[in-house]
Amino acid sequence: MTTRNQPYNDGLGPVFEIIGGKWKGVILWELSDGHVRFGALQRRIAGISEKMLIQQLREMEADGLVHREVFHQVPPRVEYSVTPLGASLNAPLCEWGKKNLDRTVKKG
Repeated sequence: MTTRNQPYNDGLGPVFEIIGGKWKGVILWELSDGHVRFGALQRRIAGISEKMLIQQLREMEADGLVHREVFHQVPPRVEYSVTPLGASLNAPLCEWGKKNLDRTVKKG
């Protein structure tokens, strides 16, 4: 897990430290259905650049949320999946989102 030098007063600090930002929650959700190849993951997430996706996946792998599996074949193939730790974080966040969708979606 990535070393953090920040003290926390509650349980939310570590959660936001690990999945804070625009993309990590979306990536975690997209991986919740099982193994996904890098290209497919990039197509599923509109607006994310290849560089940003690689960076976010590396950080999430270092934090133990995502598993990366390399298949040594021609052409090379890489698949990502959510770890049990990532799934344990994903479930309550998604449940909260579903429960409060009508309150969180901006009316336009």
